Amino acid sequence: MVAVAATGTRTVNAPLHVLLAGGGTAGHVEPSLALAGALVRRDSSTVISALGTSGGLETRLVPARGYQVHLIPKVTMPRGRPRDWTRVPSGVWAAARESARILDELQPDVVVGFGGYVALPAYLAARRRKIPFVVHEANARPGVANRIGARLTSYVAVSTPATVDALPHARLVGIPLRRSIAALDRDEVREKSRLSLGLEAERPTLLVFGGSQGAQTLNRAMEAAARSLLDRGVQVLHAVGGQNEVHVDRHDGDPPYVAMAYIDQMELAYAAADLVLSRSGAMTCAEIAAVGLPAVFVPYPHSNGEQAVNAEPLVNAGAAVMVRDDELSPIVVEHLVGGLVTDSGELGVMAAAARGLGASDADERLADLVLTAAVRR
Repeated sequence: MVAVAATGTRTVNAPLHVLLAGGGTAGHVEPSLALAGALVRRDSSTVISALGTSGGLETRLVPARGYQVHLIPKVTMPRGRPRDWTRVPSGVWAAARESARILDELQPDVVVGFGGYVALPAYLAARRRKIPFVVHEANARPGVANRIGARLTSYVAVSTPATVDALPHARLVGIPLRRSIAALDRDEVREKSRLSLGLEAERPTLLVFGGSQGAQTLNRAMEAAARSLLDRGVQVLHAVGGQNEVHVDRHDGDPPYVAMAYIDQMELAYAAADLVLSRSGAMTCAEIAAVGLPAVFVPYPHSNGEQAVNAEPLVNAGAAVMVRDDELSPIVVEHLVGGLVTDSGELGVMAAAARGLGASDADERLADLVLTAAVRR
């Protein structure tokens, strides 16, 4: 492998150094870590480090995988047209200056950004330092950071065919997934996964989560509908997010209702579940398709509406149902969700449709692009 030494000269057989810029939510962090895994599998000497902010999940998830995080100030993404990037707030430029300082210190061979708070300063700093960078866009509708970044590099990866035309230089690779999810056999490990999560082995199982921060709409609806689900024999695994809580009236002999802030091993949760009720972030949709899990999606109603677009391929294929955020009520949970999770025949049809949309090699495809950018530096 050819890499750049701290002096700025090229050094033969030095370990490749890749700097990841994907912080804030699990939807940004997890694809970056899946890419890191693919690169290290190819060459165990590869050095991986990451940019992040103090309040992001990356401060916990990245060190847990054995990589170092370098913190930069968190800034709010600018809104408006991509060509207005020269007028971004001063906070972005301050974060870009700190990112440039870190680049000078680490001397990475290539930077890989996944959008969000961390990516835009990283793109600007890499451009200034003439370090090649790769943009990965997971959502069907690109965010501001990646719309800007894609204009500054020729290495752009997207997750859906519809996004290929939305960004310059884009090529379709999909969303990198952890091997533990991409290769998951739900049937084989279902019982073991349920027992490890405090669930029972044979009951219909509903998985509920609203992204890494939780979703109050889902939490409130589940809290009110929990009694009905438990009466139907449905057990629930519910990631409530952060400091959130749900209060469920449970009786002796009820099925389990397991509530936790965050699920670190999502492969166990996916294997345990018969149905998922969740937001429809790009990462969630990709993982659910890969493992063949039926879903009821409640897209986040704000931002640029990308979550509804993310869910459409699964809904159109018959693998999922979509419910508007303002229409999710306890009655919908009781009747729609409760009816689906106890209907094994319909769940089988939906699971087969989901599996037909899954992609399991996006991490390797993105690794190819990253190595191309690094070699051509």
